Amino acid sequence: MSDSSYLVFPSIDPVIFSVGPLSVRWYGMMYLVAFVAAYLLAQKRLSNTTWTKDQVSDMLFWGFIGVILGGRLGYVFFYQFGMFLDDPLYLFKIWTGGMSFHGGLIGVLVALFWQAKRMGTTFLALGDFVAPLVPIGLGAGRIGNFLNAELWGRTTDVPWAVIFPNAGNEPRHPSQLYEFALEGVVLFVILWMYSAKPRPVGAVGGVFLLGYGSFRFIIEFFREPDAHIGLYQLGLSQGQLLCLPMILLGLILLLRAYKRDDANA
Repeated sequence: MSDSSYLVFPSIDPVIFSVGPLSVRWYGMMYLVAFVAAYLLAQKRLSNTTWTKDQVSDMLFWGFIGVILGGRLGYVFFYQFGMFLDDPLYLFKIWTGGMSFHGGLIGVLVALFWQAKRMGTTFLALGDFVAPLVPIGLGAGRIGNFLNAELWGRTTDVPWAVIFPNAGNEPRHPSQLYEFALEGVVLFVILWMYSAKPRPVGAVGGVFLLGYGSFRFIIEFFREPDAHIGLYQLGLSQGQLLCLPMILLGLILLLRAYKRDDANA
């Protein structure tokens, strides 16, 4: 089948518009979408808590900081540690790109642990509140990856394959859109519906960890592994290895939540 049989990625300027030296990029816009969506969804869930709007706003702010710092640290230490050893200043070269979801998750968890103490609640209870707010931002981030024509999928001959710039002339899975659908849309629907009714403390967070970890693990089979890392034993990628602890922890949280709930019934 010829290249003309596949979709060719259009030329999209990563910069939406510029004002003087300031440029607004699509990927940065997706971070704004993530924060606004989390804020609006948090307001809807606020009535079921004893927290104030100011407390939740502060929590979201520090959670967002945790995403940025943790995401960068995670990318450097999980995916580019050799480059960091060669040039420690690479850690601060954020303009070169590079963010890790798993690192961002760790950053958010640290922020939530600190904020839980300030808000007079438990870490698990705050995690249950935040979990349904996250998938919209994850989905927005994957749209940003697609618009940037980065993190493309493995080569394939499916009819919806895309030929990405800087990825050779071979058609590839648009794995960014798979992630948008599963990690963003499907995971949001699951968490929003599941959290609509009272659940044992820790259960909603457990569903998030289990759901994201499972979806990401599956999609990694369609996503091109990092060239400088490749695949490990059994054909697993770095992303899949990082998802295994998430899946395990999600299962443990769910089992403990319902076991504790049964014991208190």
